Amino acid sequence: MIKEIIKDINKLNKKASLCTDGDLKYALDLKDTLNVHKHECVGMALNMIGINKAMIIVTLKDEDLVMVNPRIINKKNPYFTEESCLSLSYSSKVIRYQEIEVEYYDTSMKKHRTIYKDYPAQIIQHECDHLKGIII
Repeated sequence: MIKEIIKDINKLNKKASLCTDGDLKYALDLKDTLNVHKHECVGMALNMIGINKAMIIVTLKDEDLVMVNPRIINKKNPYFTEESCLSLSYSSKVIRYQEIEVEYYDTSMKKHRTIYKDYPAQIIQHECDHLKGIII
């Protein structure tokens, strides 16, 4: 189901709770909502659509990847960049890392540990910040 994008900072600046099996149903809402915003968005956190649970979706090449309870466990090569967000009307300068290693579960609750670089790494870092209640 397509959901409204939350723009209320007081709702977005809260740390997300870990997902359980019962929360996996929200992955479809994330996919549907991201699909509607493809022209302006390459990633989304579940709290951006009003559910404060630790799940993100990122567009990698032509595929949308849902990450449940993602956790960045390693990061290398910091750099400054400027980012915007569907939930905000402004952009901000932030520090990101060129390479990250992420531990997460897929929508079957299978555990993964993957290294991402460059732009995909940046998208994942932005969405993981959302889960920590960090607004750019």
